[in-house]
Amino acid sequence: MRIIRLKDVKHSTGLGRSTIYKYISEGSFPKPVSLGDRAVGWVESEVTGWVLARIEARDTHESLTAVSQLKVA
Repeated sequence: MRIIRLKDVKHSTGLGRSTIYKYISEGSFPKPVSLGDRAVGWVESEVTGWVLARIEARDTHESLTAVSQLKVA
């Protein structure tokens, strides 16, 4: 298990700092782990899982769209 810092989370997700914290407050992004008084990090596997879930949702949506277009035609 590896803890990554905000810079790496931003790089892995393509999101900005404020968007990451917005998603955390909405409950749609992994919560950070306290590393000290003023330092936090994220569990790398949780961030990777979040990214993979977004890709899967995209692919599922694309598949459903393709199927619905076939039914219309």
